[in-house]
Amino acid sequence: MAVSGSDRKILGILPVDAGPGALLVATAIAAVIVVNSPLGPLHAQALATPFTIGPEGAGITMKVSDWVKNALMAIFFFFVGLELKKELLEGQLSDARAAILPVAGAAGGMATPALIFLALAGPGGFADGWAIPAATDIAFALGVLSLLGSRVPAALKAFLLAVAVVDDLGAILIVAFVYTDQIFVDQLLWAAGVLALLVAMNRLGVSRVGLYVMVGLVLWVFMQNSGVNPTIAGVLIAACVPLKDRRGNSPLHQAEHDLRPWVHFLVMPVFAFANAGVSFSGGLEAALHPVSLGAALGLFLGKPLGITAFTLLAALALKAPKPGTLIQIVGVACIAGIGFTMSLFIGALAYDDPALAAPVRIGVYAGSILSAVAGLIILSRVLPRMEACKPEEDPTHPFIAPEPGYEERR
Repeated sequence: MAVSGSDRKILGILPVDAGPGALLVATAIAAVIVVNSPLGPLHAQALATPFTIGPEGAGITMKVSDWVKNALMAIFFFFVGLELKKELLEGQLSDARAAILPVAGAAGGMATPALIFLALAGPGGFADGWAIPAATDIAFALGVLSLLGSRVPAALKAFLLAVAVVDDLGAILIVAFVYTDQIFVDQLLWAAGVLALLVAMNRLGVSRVGLYVMVGLVLWVFMQNSGVNPTIAGVLIAACVPLKDRRGNSPLHQAEHDLRPWVHFLVMPVFAFANAGVSFSGGLEAALHPVSLGAALGLFLGKPLGITAFTLLAALALKAPKPGTLIQIVGVACIAGIGFTMSLFIGALAYDDPALAAPVRIGVYAGSILSAVAGLIILSRVLPRMEACKPEEDPTHPFIAPEPGYEERR
């Protein structure tokens, strides 16, 4: 009998699907250890070291930390963009009936944490970070859910995936329109011209992903010089990669498949090592900072409250079938409170003051860990035991497992 991805084990202990999340945890722990060791100053100095890429006089110069935030994360956003396009065209979000509930849940899961953050941090003048707890880390959330193996109904897993995808789309829009200070219109017009070329390539049936990436690098340069966060270039490039070519193959699926291990096992760990290290020198003061409390409680309380309430309201208003029982939805909504990568990324964009780095990281850590633990405890108690699990049988349920081969491609 074939073994599903969620049932295969690493060293006979950890589900394969949880591998990227486990590596992120290990990298974050390593970053914390380094920052609080004698190597801490060297870590900070390395991140602050500037270097230039490109011809002399016309190249781009940034600190290492900015190259990680603006360039490396553009690769991450390219990958996220591929997932978004796939979901919109042929996944859970391609069917309006199936998309309504996760879209509503994601909207509540972004608005409620933001309101909690503003209530706690806004009065102190830290409102710029309102979007920190609004984000969900797809890889981390699905990795934590995979710890429950085949006990998780297909409909529930698909619901979490759809909520996280919509959440990522919201985070992308926030990054593009909120965390942009000064715009240079001439560079933005050049970027628009390059984007038009990418769209034309798609319309003309160009299927080689490498060509899209090469043109996309030019787009990234203009976006970087325009003042708009250049990671958005990754999403725009992904939007132009065709789903199907003339021979019936899928450049989009192939690009996502090829890029997945690089993103999960290189891009995200490097970002975590550069941004997840938190110094304990601030002690209790940093842990009780309004930013820390806003991020932690926004993720831990805001996510489950917002997702659950908006999902149930949408299901009631539209008489749509729910992806699970009330307590199951609450459990999944808790897991969606794992913000980690996206929350840290938004925190780095929101605040320039180095003194706020520790509160952001502590808040994201605390909220994400509490969310993961709460979600696992709830679901482990309400989901059937492994031996009692049976495949979903209702093919009309809008949250039934994705199309054939979907899990293998993921």
